[in-house]
Amino acid sequence: MSQQYRIGFAGTDARTLLSAQVMSTAASETDSASYRGVVLRGTSAMPVLAGPEWFDWPVDFLSTAENSTQAYAEAIIQALNQGSLDYVLPLPEALQYGGIVDLLRDSGYGDRIAGLESEAAFIEGDKAECKKLCWQAGIPVADDWEVVDARSFPQFFAVCLDFLHRFGGVVLKYPYSASGKGARIILDAWEIKEVYDTLLADYKKDYRKMFHNRPWPLLIESRMSGVEISFTILVDGEGNFRVLPTSLDYPERYPGPAGKGNPITGGMGSISPHPFESNELLDMVSQRIARPMIEALRDRGILRPCVLYPGCIVSFSHDVEQGARPLDLRVCEFNIRPGEPEFQAVVRRIRNFGALVRAMFQSRLDRVEPEIREDQIALCTALVTGPGGPDGQKGYPWSVTKYEPVEIDLKYLKNKNLQLVPSGMGYSEERGLYSDGTRVAYLNANATVGPDQERGPVADKLANRVLAAYRSDKVRVVPREDAQGNRLDLREDIGSHFALADAILAAARQG
Repeated sequence: MSQQYRIGFAGTDARTLLSAQVMSTAASETDSASYRGVVLRGTSAMPVLAGPEWFDWPVDFLSTAENSTQAYAEAIIQALNQGSLDYVLPLPEALQYGGIVDLLRDSGYGDRIAGLESEAAFIEGDKAECKKLCWQAGIPVADDWEVVDARSFPQFFAVCLDFLHRFGGVVLKYPYSASGKGARIILDAWEIKEVYDTLLADYKKDYRKMFHNRPWPLLIESRMSGVEISFTILVDGEGNFRVLPTSLDYPERYPGPAGKGNPITGGMGSISPHPFESNELLDMVSQRIARPMIEALRDRGILRPCVLYPGCIVSFSHDVEQGARPLDLRVCEFNIRPGEPEFQAVVRRIRNFGALVRAMFQSRLDRVEPEIREDQIALCTALVTGPGGPDGQKGYPWSVTKYEPVEIDLKYLKNKNLQLVPSGMGYSEERGLYSDGTRVAYLNANATVGPDQERGPVADKLANRVLAAYRSDKVRVVPREDAQGNRLDLREDIGSHFALADAILAAARQG
């Protein structure tokens, strides 16, 4: 009988449970070892839904005393001491900011946890310092960028006007942890003051807590045009790496460009692969981003097994025979953990997820190639809290209604081959399943693209399966004011970019 490896995923969001489920169930064609996924903490709804009365997933759960870095570390160390855990991936970036890798290292288990030590966590935790690191390492970034004092509107105003003139747009970034909601875009001078006031209102409290009367750093970048594509890169302790399949994120709350009424959220869904993924693009990412970043980590003495997740803007050129080819790419930001929800779509296409993670810890990534379901499209759609409630809440990501019951038609979801992954959902004996008001759950689905099929129609069918489940209330948050209603909402365009890409490339070929 082959050895079983127990690999833990620390966190409380949906990618934590889904990663553990894929770890336990994905079937490799080359690796004979067996793997068991373990969720560290999770949410109160996860063990209930993953249990035998609901999903019956082969996943284990380890609790923590509280939702703190120290409590996570204590639970992990105890499990490692008992032999009930072999390796751990912390998924929320806050755990790395808080020093969970340092705590495991100091306890003699530094070789059992992936991620960066706290001194290196600035790569995601401080976007301005990461921008400097990328520039020093020769990693392409925005054409121009500056760090200004957010308290000085005249300084802010001058840089915005300059960038609008030279680049046609400005991107503002609160440089610290903002759960994917810290970016603001300015496209004309009329927006400058309003966007400035809104950003300060959102982050003034955080700035004062960190800096008091010292300058408040605000990163301002020239706007980059092109296609946004994210890349997940597994890195081992020797600097070997593997670039996983791409995904397309839907970060805005609604379809269309981000703006005052359409904020950047934690992510409304994703599809994998990205419609413009190609081997040429993956090679470009390897050479221009992965290798120089890994060398920069090595030079600073902070290289160790980790997950890097750069978000990029990619430019393309048109080739008469090959269609759209990658011309250039620039990094918007670096993350030090898999994306949420992007990773949900990515990991569902990987057959040997366990072998890849084990190779990260054993410095063997150069010998383990990803086994990818190349003929499959994976779609992930967030079900979020919609508007309404006793105080007229606007819904996610603004004001939300909490503690309303969740109802799930499990038989329907199974029949339609839809996977529900709980996220902002709790459970208690008194309430049953209930919503916490945020991204309540995700619906995931995969489909195979036949040799004679276009990807657009296949992706459309996937999206329609999700929409049908939503529209027929097969997953429901019951509003207080309407026992027959449904508080949930979603973006209806998740996955539509395959058909759009098909149409663009077909028109280009005809020309």
